[in-house]
Amino acid sequence: MGLVLQVLQIIAPVIILAGIGVGWVRMGLEYRVQFVTRLTMSLSVPALIFVALVKTEIDPQALRDTALAALVAYIGVAAVVYVLVKAAHLDVRTFVAPLTFGNTGNLGLPLALFAFGSVGLDYAVIVFAIMAILSFTVGLWVVAGRGSFMAALKEPIVWATLLGGVFLVQGWSLPVWTMNTLELLGQIAIPVMLITLGVAMVRLHPGSITRAIWLALVKYIICVAVAWGVGTLFALEPVALAVLIMQVSTPVAVTSYMLAEKYEADSDQVAGLVMASTLMSIAAIPLILAFLV
Repeated sequence: MGLVLQVLQIIAPVIILAGIGVGWVRMGLEYRVQFVTRLTMSLSVPALIFVALVKTEIDPQALRDTALAALVAYIGVAAVVYVLVKAAHLDVRTFVAPLTFGNTGNLGLPLALFAFGSVGLDYAVIVFAIMAILSFTVGLWVVAGRGSFMAALKEPIVWATLLGGVFLVQGWSLPVWTMNTLELLGQIAIPVMLITLGVAMVRLHPGSITRAIWLALVKYIICVAVAWGVGTLFALEPVALAVLIMQVSTPVAVTSYMLAEKYEADSDQVAGLVMASTLMSIAAIPLILAFLV
């Protein structure tokens, strides 16, 4: 009973905040997802990442190992997913990126914070940053047929990660008023991203939900297995390993749907993946947390 209560305490804020987004839309109130997403991805999340790295008390070696493990894990997941998609005769542009890159921002960061505290959040931002760089480069290339590392360098998240890493290694800091401002800016990211997730879920128009369900199930199995194997190989400490598994195995992100819509992949199929994997996460996340906590 104690474990069940602990898991419920972790996921309850996630469900409540996403539910606020659902209720907001149901009441017919305006919510501009693209504007809010750009605000959080350009300002709030970079501030969150930078502050987390500058103020972390985790050994830089542990953070570096986590970053390398995340990179290897995503490469491993992508390889398995690519083979699966080709074997099932599915469209590579539509399915590979969504099944590889999960919702490490809107869902993964809050879960890491609620489950493992500030230490978990510090590890989570590292995994999120690795995912973002890969998504803006390799992922974009898969979906759109084009993409470059120069495009990734235009993203504030990348610069926040690089600068935060430099400050961490050098032991630097900023004036108190600057850090307080950045910390305040970063604090809006998690609740706003969860509310946005709820809003976006209501507005999706999924297709082929049966296919989406089994693909979402396969995604969870692949991601948990690969992340656990890679994390064990890198001998990550328990919290880092738990965060890696949880982040890599998050459901398909709404941004995958937006990219499919923008670059004319089959966006309805991706919407189905988002819907199926997110709803499935209601059961999957407690199971994963029960194993990890």
